[in-house]
Amino acid sequence: MTYHTNEILFVEDNMDDAALTLRALKKSGLKNSIFHVKDGAEALDFIYCKGAYASRKTNENIKLILLDLKMPKVSGIEVLKKIKSDPRFKTIPVVILTSSKEDPDIKICYELGANSYIVKPVESDNFFQTIKDLSMYWMISNQPPL
Repeated sequence: MTYHTNEILFVEDNMDDAALTLRALKKSGLKNSIFHVKDGAEALDFIYCKGAYASRKTNENIKLILLDLKMPKVSGIEVLKKIKSDPRFKTIPVVILTSSKEDPDIKICYELGANSYIVKPVESDNFFQTIKDLSMYWMISNQPPL
């Protein structure tokens, strides 16, 4: 399998939330490729080209990571910590997309280098608009370093 067109890495263990987010991303009109993984361990394997993703090359760009916090195996906070402490990946924007409104989670994510922290809106219209705004900003408007 080739991964070079995967520009958005979406990390979410809840399949209902994942389906809703993927639908919202597609409805936003973006043409960017999205790769969904189901836990933090799989996300790290994808980013570091290990395990099932050993054929992927690290120079194949990920332009945005949408990251849930509360996941099995490896938490989103641990994934964030690893990404932002690695010079090869620390400039990839990481948007925390979670249901946690807990102040300690928000604070630690920003301390670790999260670029944004979004609490998933419960109401579906708000959720779709939030995802559309988020994807348009990070994939179109944001100017990453060269």
